[in-house]
Formats: sequence, structure tokens, C-alpha cells
Amino acid sequence: MVRYPSVARNDYVTIVELVIDITTALRADLQNERLTGLVPEIKVLITIQFYAQGSYQRSVGNQFHLNVSQPTTSRCLHAVTEAINRRLLRRWVKFPMTEEDRQQAREKFSAAAYPFESAIGAIDCTFIHILAPHEHEKAFINHHGHHSLNVQAIVDPYMKLLNINPRYPGARNDAYIWSTSPIRRAMEFHYNRGERKTWLIGDAGYPLEPWLMTPLADFPEDTRQFQYTQQLCKARNVVERFFGVFKSVWRCLSYQRVLMYKPAFAAKIVNACAVLHNIRIQHRLQFKEFQAPIVADNHQHENAGLIDVNEDLARRGPRALAQRIQCQIMRERFPNYRDAQGEVRAEYD
Repeated sequence: MVRYPSVARNDYVTIVELVIDITTALRADLQNERLTGLVPEIKVLITIQFYAQGSYQRSVGNQFHLNVSQPTTSRCLHAVTEAINRRLLRRWVKFPMTEEDRQQAREKFSAAAYPFESAIGAIDCTFIHILAPHEHEKAFINHHGHHSLNVQAIVDPYMKLLNINPRYPGARNDAYIWSTSPIRRAMEFHYNRGERKTWLIGDAGYPLEPWLMTPLADFPEDTRQFQYTQQLCKARNVVERFFGVFKSVWRCLSYQRVLMYKPAFAAKIVNACAVLHNIRIQHRLQFKEFQAPIVADNHQHENAGLIDVNEDLARRGPRALAQRIQCQIMRERFPNYRDAQGEVRAEYD
């Protein structure tokens, strides 16, 4: 049986049922694979065990009372990972693209333990370590000096994944990944069609946009600006907690591990783990939640300096609109707090 880290003992029966359901969804793909006589259920178990343990393929292959060779384990891993990406990814990791879905997403954030009204998702990126690739090797070196993917994730207030994007190398910063994201284009599209009060929440590594709210820096505690930033950071903290849970359950993604694969296949492993994460959420499998510290001064983010814009351009572009929205949020939600002098709102009112 697959032993998930941090899973309650009474959930094991449910896990077995889920493995059967996953196998059923992938059976046609796995039966067509020319592996060494293993039934699809065993292929799925071997693969999930690798995701959960993060150990080398040889030790994974020797479980389930079978003596499965490392090459066979590798073929299982590739076949099942490809099948999950092909058959289950779009089904299980879905961004709210319809107006009805976005309304439901807004209601979730409004009712959350740490609410942020009109938010539909919290966004951030995390590094997943990989083997140094032969091609474009320097592009994968992150600011810590490790080879990695920089993986963008968007989650709801209950840590359900709405979007996962593991396609970018570690040297790319969060703001760049967001700037090329199909989700950004979708948010901008809906805004331009008249949809208001719908946004994501991110840290200071992201640009302030009409569809993406970010924190403000260095305001006194008795000001609207400080209260706004506190509320945003508490609500946004869910994505940090998600990363903690994600990497502790699927230990192949842990910062202590390295995915020993080419970037493209490592990205597919991330996608597969994302699918399994949402399946766990859907079926209410318990896990030990990671408590990330709530940090309000996210302006110290290492990428924050990369998103500065020319002030004259800001007055005419989306950033100016976003600043007006930000000021409106502060006036409506924190009317009993003073407005700090020098606030950007004065330039636009």
C-alpha cells in the first residue's frame, strides 16, 4: 500500500479506492504501454510511491512484494506520468473561466478564515530542484545558485490548485512568468469586457494591475495602507501553506530532493503531483498542514526591483487604474483608519 506522508491512518482505505479510480481513468493508456507484464494498478502504485517518497527508482521498484528492476520502474514512472498529464490534468486543475465560476471563487475568499473580498486566487512561485540540463544550463540556475524550475501556482483559500505552470527555468523571475501567463491574458480580457472587483492577490514580486492586487510597503500601523497590506498578506499566505503541504506530501518535489530528469519531464511530474493534490482535496484526505509565517513586508521580495515602471507611464496605464482600485479598497474596508500622507491616491483623485 502507498504510504503517503502526513496522511491519517483511517484514510488508507480511501487512498486505495482513489488508486483504483485513477487506474481506471488511465487504463487504456497503460495497457497500450509495452511494459514487463505489470498490471496497470501496479504501475500506478509504483509511480505514486515515487512521487510520495522522492526516493530513487530502485528502492521504489522493490516494494509491493515485487522485485521490479530500475529500468521497469523508470518505464512505469514515464508511462503513468505522461498518462496523468494527458488524461487528468485539465480535468482536475481548472481556473475559474466562466462568470459563474469566478463568482463562486469570490465567495470562497470572502468566507475564508483570512478573507480578501473579490479575490479569486492567491498566486506565487516556488523552486523545484532538477538535474542540471545539458542545454541552456545557465537559464535554470536560480538566485540561490541551484538548478531548478520556477513553478507558478494559483490556489483558492482551501489550497485547491486553480493553475500550475512548471514550464519556466529557475532564472526567470515571478513577474516575467506572470507576464506571459495565459491566466493573465484571461484576467485582462475579462477586465476589458467590463468585469470589475475580480482579482488575484500576490506579493511584491508581482506588478500591481487592475486584476492583481499586491502589498504596500512601510506604512504606520494606524493607516489604511498598513491594514490593507495586513489583510492581503494574511489571505495570500494560503499559497505559501500550499507549497509546504505540496512538497511535504509529494517528497520528490521537496527542496531536499532533486528531480533527476530533463526539465520537460520534471515539469510533467510537477503537473502529475498537482492532479493528485487536488484529488486529495476533493476527497477530503487529511494532511498535516504546513504553517507558513505571515509576512507583511513582502516588498523585500528579491524580484521587487524588477517590476518598477516609469512613473509617467504609470499615470496613464493599467498601473494607474490599479492604484485607483487599491485606494478604493482601502477607503471602503478601512474607513476608521487614517490615510497616510504621501499616499498615491492623492495624485489621482
